Amino acid sequence: MTQNIYDDETFFAGYSALPRSIHGLDAAPEFPSLRALLPALKGLRVVDLGCGFGWFCRWARGEGAGSVLGIDVSERMLARAKAETTDGAITYARADLETPELPLGAFDLAYSSLALHYVENLERLLKAVHAALAPGGRFVFSVEHPIFTAPSEPGWREIGGRKMWPVDGYLDEGARTTDWLAKGVVKQHRTIGTYVNTLLHAGFTLSHLEEWAPTAAQMAAHPEWEGERERPSFLLVACGR
Repeated sequence: MTQNIYDDETFFAGYSALPRSIHGLDAAPEFPSLRALLPALKGLRVVDLGCGFGWFCRWARGEGAGSVLGIDVSERMLARAKAETTDGAITYARADLETPELPLGAFDLAYSSLALHYVENLERLLKAVHAALAPGGRFVFSVEHPIFTAPSEPGWREIGGRKMWPVDGYLDEGARTTDWLAKGVVKQHRTIGTYVNTLLHAGFTLSHLEEWAPTAAQMAAHPEWEGERERPSFLLVACGR
């Protein structure tokens, strides 16, 4: 089973205080880039893998999606998602992405934001997502960039007089444990090549791969994001069935 760190009281409290937890997609700096990868949503059947508080589920309905299913392993996250949702076309289900049980051909769009780097058996999940999409369906997702998941001790360091983000054992894939909001958070480090090849082996056709960085306009509004130009935080992917 996926480590259910979001139901840890300390982690959940810290995560709930993050800007993106308070202000939703408006506070997710990478969302404009993800949004640009989405098809027109009018009438589409959508599944959100790792839906969290349901921000994207509600946004998708606002964009005209016909129905949205949000899936998450965290009871705390789902409880808040349900409390903040009054739309009957949005449903939520508790499920572990390690053992996906998705109906065949039931969706036109699968979406996931910063969830797949928690999944150990990515190949099994991607095959299930491929099978759950109707012909011509799309899969758009983001994960933490492998440069971000590679360090055993994430953080900026002064090296040779320069502020740098060191990468440790980039090619050594597997579980990495870090202390972020709580101690002992487990994420799965894998290379960009592994993400791409696993998608291809699952039957997807890759259409877009982006190592996200803030735009000039975002940098002007948020000069504190300067470090995001030194190493990308997110990997954004769009592919089709």
